[in-house]
Amino acid sequence: MKKNFMMVSLLLMICNFAFAQAPTTIKVSGNCGSCKKSIEKAAMDAGATTANWDKAKKLLALTFDAGKTSTDKIETAIAGAGYDTENKVATEEAYKKLEECCQYDRKKKKK
Repeated sequence: MKKNFMMVSLLLMICNFAFAQAPTTIKVSGNCGSCKKSIEKAAMDAGATTANWDKAKKLLALTFDAGKTSTDKIETAIAGAGYDTENKVATEEAYKKLEECCQYDRKKKKK
């Protein structure tokens, strides 16, 4: 009985860790090193445990505890910092607050 309890406990701990740190990538518009810092900071402030934005690919690779935050919350924070994501659009006001070098080409408006 004690052995079964230990096995079940171990399995639950492994599953909890596997699902708690959800690896995700999100498309995020931006241009430069300053964008990278701002995007990653916004993601971390929204609860990401890791955040790494690739300037060339325009992809943010991140992990987060799904029990504490979500991709929606993280994307909302990034849009609030002025950067469009694949599912959220920064307000014109937030976008215009970006440094000139960070004002990426906004080809199409997302809804």
